[in-house]
Formats: sequence, C-alpha cells, structure tokens
Amino acid sequence: MDDQNKNLILATVLSFLVIMLWFVLFPAPEEPLTPPTDVAEQTAAGDADIAATPGAIEGSGTTGDAEAPQAADAPRVAIDTPSLKGSISLQGGRIDQLSLKNYRETIEEDSPIVSLLSPVGSDAPYYALFGWAPGAGLTPDGVPGANTIWQVAEGETLTPGSPITLTWDNGAGLTFTRVISVDDKFMFDIEQSVQNDSGNAVSLAPYGILARHGLPADLRNFFILHEGGIRMADGELTETDYDDFDPISNVSTIAVEQDGWTGLTDQYWMTTLIPRDTGGFNVTTLQDTRRDIYQTTARMPTQQVAPGNSATTRLEVFAGAKEWETIRHYQNEDGVDRFLDSIDWGWFFFLTKPIFAVLHYLNQLIGNMGWAIIGLTLLIKALLLPLAYKSYVSMAKMKELGPQMEKLKEEAGDDKQKMQKSIMELYKREKVNPASGCLPILLQIPIFFSLYKVIFVTLELRHAPWFGWIEDLSAPDPSSILNLFGLLPFAPPNPESVLAILSLGILPILLGISMWLQQKLNPTPTDPTQKMIFAWMPWVFMFMLGQFASGLVIYWIANNTITFAQQYAIMRTQGYKPDVFGNIIEGFKRKPKDDAPADKKAKAKGDKS
Repeated sequence: MDDQNKNLILATVLSFLVIMLWFVLFPAPEEPLTPPTDVAEQTAAGDADIAATPGAIEGSGTTGDAEAPQAADAPRVAIDTPSLKGSISLQGGRIDQLSLKNYRETIEEDSPIVSLLSPVGSDAPYYALFGWAPGAGLTPDGVPGANTIWQVAEGETLTPGSPITLTWDNGAGLTFTRVISVDDKFMFDIEQSVQNDSGNAVSLAPYGILARHGLPADLRNFFILHEGGIRMADGELTETDYDDFDPISNVSTIAVEQDGWTGLTDQYWMTTLIPRDTGGFNVTTLQDTRRDIYQTTARMPTQQVAPGNSATTRLEVFAGAKEWETIRHYQNEDGVDRFLDSIDWGWFFFLTKPIFAVLHYLNQLIGNMGWAIIGLTLLIKALLLPLAYKSYVSMAKMKELGPQMEKLKEEAGDDKQKMQKSIMELYKREKVNPASGCLPILLQIPIFFSLYKVIFVTLELRHAPWFGWIEDLSAPDPSSILNLFGLLPFAPPNPESVLAILSLGILPILLGISMWLQQKLNPTPTDPTQKMIFAWMPWVFMFMLGQFASGLVIYWIANNTITFAQQYAIMRTQGYKPDVFGNIIEGFKRKPKDDAPADKKAKAKGDKS
C-alpha cells in the first residue's frame, strides 16, 4: 500500500469518524414536549403573580382583584404594521397577541401565518407586560400591574406612524402614562412615566417582563440549537436552556451596569427586553414550577419622585423574526449591544458568521439561496485552491514515483525500517509531501459543520426554494426512490419513520454518484481492505446525509464536482492523465479466486515439491 493511498484512507476515516461523533453529540431531535393542558385555565389573577420577582419587584403587579377578567376578554387596541398584526390588552397594557405577517407555518400557500404571542386563556400564553414596583410611600395597589385596566388617551390602532397613549390614575395623586410605538419591523418602544401630585415623595421602579406558560409546542430540543433564555450583560452573552431556569424559590439577580438585553428565543423567533438610557438594570430569569411559567425580567433603577415632579423611563421590546439584516440594523444603527449574537452561531462562530454574511450577499445578488450556496462553494474552493494545487501536484508526482517506490520495496525486502527510510529520502529528493493530500479534506470538515449550523439556525434558509421539487432548502429532499420520485401513487415514508433512511431523494443519490466518480480519478486499490473501504464509502455517505437539509447536500455535490474538475485539470498539467473510465471499468471487474500474490504462489509451489 503506497503512502498516498494511506493518507487518503486516513483522511477519509478521520472524516467519517468526525461525522459519526457529530451524530453522537448532536442526536436527532426528540418529540416536542407538550405544554400542560391546564395552562389555558389559569386566571388573570393567577397570571398577575408572575410580576412578583423575588428580590426585584416583590409585591407588585397585582390589583388584588381575584375576579379580574382574563386578558383575552379585556378591551384591546389593534396592532397593524407591514410585518405584524395583533393587539394590546388594556388589562395590564400588555402586548399579548402578535402574528408575523410575512411568515407561514409551512410552505403551503394557505398555511396559517406564524403566531408569536398569545394571551392568557389561549392554548399557549406568551406575552410582554410592564409596570412599576412600589417603594417608599406606596403599596401594590398604588402602582399599575398585570391586571390594571388602562384607558386609551390617544390613538386607535398602533401603526408605525401612529403611537398609542394609555393612562391610569391611582386615585391618590399619581397619574401613570404609557406611550407605545412600533416601527415597520419588530421593535416596540415603551415609554412609561409617572406624575406625582400626591403631595408626598414616592419611590418606585419600572420593569418589563416576558412570560411564557409551558414549553413551546415546537421545541426542537436539539443539542446544536439553543432555545430558552438569552441575555447580554455588558458584552457577555449567556444562554439558559429551559431546564436550567432558576426556580422561583432561589432566583439569582444579574446586575447590568451599562448596556444589555434579556429575552426568550426560539429557533427562528425571539422576544427581547432592551432597557434604554437607564444607567444599568437588574435581570432575573426564572421558572415558576408550580404553574410551569418561564419568565425573564428587566428591572430598571428606582425612581425618586418628589411632589409636583415626574419620572420617565424607556424600554424597547423586540418581538419577531430573527432576520439577520433586521437584527444587524438594530445593532449597528440603533445601538443594541451585540444584538447579532442573539442568532445561535455556535462554537464555530468565527466561521458561521462570515459564511452566512457571504451567503446572504450572494443571495441578494443572485436572488436564489440554492444558487447562492453553489456560489459560496465556488468561493470556498477558490480560497482553498493553493492548498488543493499543492495536494494534487504532490499526488501526480506520487504517481510518477510509483515505479521507483516499487523498486525500493523490492530492494529492502522484509526490512521495513530500511524501506521507510529509502522512501522518505525519495520524497525529500523529489520534494513530495505525502501528507499534503489530507489537508484540503481536513479543512472541509469545520466548513461543512459550520454550513450545517448556518442552514439549521438562520431564518433566511427556512422555506427558501431552489428550483423544481426543492421548495425548502432547510428540509431534506422530499423526493423518494421508494415511489420512483413521484411516479408511483403513494407517499414516501414519514421522515421520523425507520424506513426514512431508505427513502433516498434525487440529491442524496447525486451526492453518492459524485463521490464515487471523484474516487475514479485514481486507480482501484489492489489492497482488499482499501478496495472495500473505497467501494462502500460513497454509498455510506449517501445514506448518512439522505435526511440532511437539501442546502447542505447541494453544497457537498457542488464541492465534489468542483474538486473533481480541479484535480483532473491540475494532474493533467503535471503530465499525469487520470484514466477515469478505465478505473470505472476496473472497479467492476471481479478479482480471480486464485489471484494470490506471486511470492505466496511460489512458496506454495516450493512446499509441494
């Protein structure tokens, strides 16, 4: 077995082991957990208690009215923007009904649009509410909380150009005002103020809360993806899985000295509280295990309001889709600190971030994400061309040195140390690096994983079509060899079925063929072990990647095709002409049963005599 083939097999085995390790570390997603059935039966009075964050806003956020109506039944103000539609409940002045106009649940045209926020009384309550925690001179009934019924002072429908103003008088000299505005994307601006005409000084602290009853119905529970709490505190990102939320009985408070935000994130959607001009704030992230409510709270500094004076605070709420360009705008133009990190870039962030940025640019230029992936593959191969050139030149020289290597092996006989020394001297004399063939293959591994991450977590790949039958690049190829790619009148197995691994689509089959053809640039190995590995490897990868996202399979096919062309052209320039068709024919030939090595035949003949 020559060193070139050893290195190629080593790189192949390493790649295979890394991918198998990937499957062990990142297992297939489990069935989503179902929220408790009694969530919808919770009353608004019970819901109000979540405003009482231990150590932060203790005792606030409730009117004390146990018979308060559910937020779903309270008076409402409509929300209507180019990106959002929904409403604000006047009970608590909470944003609790919100859908995303430009995103549907499936690729079907009549599929419902994605619902993000839902009020208490619905199947899965999820909302943002705001209020003031009472301090010196106030009781919980003297500040607005979760069940306070606000009055509309100005505005009828919340639109990008038309904010609404809500007011509430506590009957004891304090008048609270809340002005809510929204842009044409996903950012709400909440300005809260209090006018003190009570004749006494008061202290109180504004806060915002994001609350979710139960786990999300579409929770992926996948190791590669973070879903749950997310926080940026003075440049430090913290991600908290749902099962790691602090219990309400033992909550830790995080002090943010300057800039930051806190929120709840899903695979493609997110809600975030962003305090503005506060000089710092406190964050708590907790789970009320008794009622299965997850929440994160931002509590701003306490305001001291003298008689006749007022105090104002401002909080922004992001509630929408994690669009890269939109989030980048909020980060770069509106100063939301490191907001792009709300997208789960993973361990290889130094690769995933630039890979997606280039992919996004190519998509804007070409207008199709599938072709953008192929364009990205071309750019990556161009960047790696110097390494590939050295590798393929070395491989061509190795082929030329074949006869000399065989001669050295014959001269060394059974002295393996002498043979290795002679071969290394030959490599040094001819300036050949036998390990150079491994490097381009090994460099492809982190790139492949990074692209997998990008396709899995970025919204721009969700429901992105390529052409023909590929209507969603983030999903596996929907065609199936089991029904002859749609010619037979039955549907392929469900992706979660055991038979799904046999339900190969057109793209995975093309992947296997492209790997097989790439192998044929080199003659079929004579060593039986090598030959077996080479024979099975393309088809093993074909089945392994059969249920991967179509976008990833397209990348791999394009990568194999470009690699084939590069290797063929470079080896031709070095005087070695790969016999592709000859190698294909040779690969199909059966080895004769009596085709034993000559020395073994001679030995057997000598034994008989």
